[in-house]
Amino acid sequence: MQEKNIIEQQKKDFLSTLSTFSHEIRNPLALITGEMQMLSDSHPQLCFDEHWDNIMDNLNYIREILDELSRYQNAGRLSLVPVDAGICLQHIAASFRPALDYLGITLETDIPLDLPQVPLDQTKIRQALFNLLRNAQESIQHSHGKIQISASAVSDGIRLVIRDNGCGMTAQQMEHVFHPFVTYKPGGTGLGLAVTRQIIEAHHGTLDVQSTVDEGTTFYIFLPCDG
Repeated sequence: MQEKNIIEQQKKDFLSTLSTFSHEIRNPLALITGEMQMLSDSHPQLCFDEHWDNIMDNLNYIREILDELSRYQNAGRLSLVPVDAGICLQHIAASFRPALDYLGITLETDIPLDLPQVPLDQTKIRQALFNLLRNAQESIQHSHGKIQISASAVSDGIRLVIRDNGCGMTAQQMEHVFHPFVTYKPGGTGLGLAVTRQIIEAHHGTLDVQSTVDEGTTFYIFLPCDG
């Protein structure tokens, strides 16, 4: 118990440090962005220089990282309401389908409408599942991509499975995949899956992964009916 309390305190201290860090960076970032806008207004020719685009891209990247940090900090803060899980999950899948259609990736769903009600923060659970679906999408670099989503009722909650036929992960990668700031993607922040796990665990659920290199990855989610 004492060890658990120490870990929880360390986590709180870490999140507090992140909050301070994010705040201290956002202020100068806003000033730099404002100065850049003033420069572009007074010297429009600068906008046509490739270095200008590089600077703006890097500023946007910093902003994206800060947004990810904010999501990580707030992942455990939920507003739970009883939700018809089948309807909610079908809606989330339908929202992501157009992006996959555009990329030529097949989305197969098996989500019954008669799933039990589950206490959910619908915004946060959507964010968590979008992170998993985006991770699956980005792992697919071939022309026969497929993502499968299935859901089923179990004795005390629901079980959700998201499976892809992408590049897969090694055992070592799986060991660290939910750790913050660990990423195996160029330009990744390493926070998406960490945020996802925090959201699922804040719902008192579990998130597990199995993966095979060159065959694909499967994420298993359990969400309890009693919250």
